[in-house]
Amino acid sequence: MTTDKKKIPFIDEWPMVILACLTLGLAPFVPEPHIFGKVRWLLGGGVGMQPMDYFDFFMHATPFFLLLRLSFITLRNKLNKKDLPS
Repeated sequence: MTTDKKKIPFIDEWPMVILACLTLGLAPFVPEPHIFGKVRWLLGGGVGMQPMDYFDFFMHATPFFLLLRLSFITLRNKLNKKDLPS
């Protein structure tokens, strides 16, 4: 019995994940991407961060987590030589 893993429409497609990283992940763009400020704040100890700030960080970081996940899955499949046919 073989199990055929099905793609999840949004999180298993490169164009959609890259688009999410460039839009939600980096918004607002001016004066700097919002995620950069949140990461800098967390690396500085997160002093004064409210629960809403943590939620905001995870919302903006989710596309990048999905990008890492898709990268690892693709690399694993290439190393195992088990690429699924498109």
